[in-house]
Amino acid sequence: MSTDPEQLLKRHQQLTHSDNQKVSSHTQRESGDWWLNTLMLEGQTVPFKYKRKQQYQSLKGARVNLTYYPDVEVVAGFEVEIMKVVRLKRS
Repeated sequence: MSTDPEQLLKRHQQLTHSDNQKVSSHTQRESGDWWLNTLMLEGQTVPFKYKRKQQYQSLKGARVNLTYYPDVEVVAGFEVEIMKVVRLKRS
C-alpha cells in the first residue's frame, strides 16, 4: 500500500511536501537496531533525518520526493533545526 502525499498533507497541517529535490549528501550510521539517515539537499542548509531498520543504498546525487515537518534537536546544548522525514521516494 503506497501513501499518497496529498492525503498526509490534509490530515497533518504541519507537513510539507517537496518534489524532485537533488540530494547533495547522504550519511548512514547505526544506532542500536536502527540506521539513522541524514540527507542534505541542494539549496537547503537544514539536514533532513529519518530512520530505517536496514541499511539503504546511497542517495547521493539522486532526485527524491520528500514529505517532512520541522523539528528541533539539541546537540551539545545547542538547539539545531532539522527536518523529520515522514515519507521518502526516489523521483
